[in-house]
Amino acid sequence: MKKAEIEEKCVSLIEPVIKEGNYDLWDIEYVKEGSDMYLRVYADKEGGINIDDCVNISRSFEKILDEEDFIKDAYILEVSSPGLTRPLKRKNDFIKSIGRAVDVKLYKKPSDHPELSSNILEGAILKEYAEDGVTLSYEGNDYSFKLKEISSIKLSFID
Repeated sequence: MKKAEIEEKCVSLIEPVIKEGNYDLWDIEYVKEGSDMYLRVYADKEGGINIDDCVNISRSFEKILDEEDFIKDAYILEVSSPGLTRPLKRKNDFIKSIGRAVDVKLYKKPSDHPELSSNILEGAILKEYAEDGVTLSYEGNDYSFKLKEISSIKLSFID
């Protein structure tokens, strides 16, 4: 099973746990670090997630993973908060973040906006989200970018 397939299946399996606990799922990643594989779950909730929440999610999800037994490699399960500067990846992440400050890194400096001195926009305000792009307010101007032009977008620490 490929990495993306494992992550996708994990999302569908953990959704009932997330909904039951009134949490928000921010991301799941299945990654190799050194010689170990990690299955990471990033969750949050209104008011913030705490260690007890992470333990509850982990225990519930472990049971499901043991029953399904579809990940053939040994892995370490980690459940945590996505952090203050969490990346925006899913539609819901973007929708919840409209009006908030974001840090955006474009793959390259946009040639159609010569006033931008860099491909990095720190502290831009996410104004709109569409399936294929975003509109940002940055230094008094509005800019629209296609998602395929964006290397990364995450909540800004200055928000």
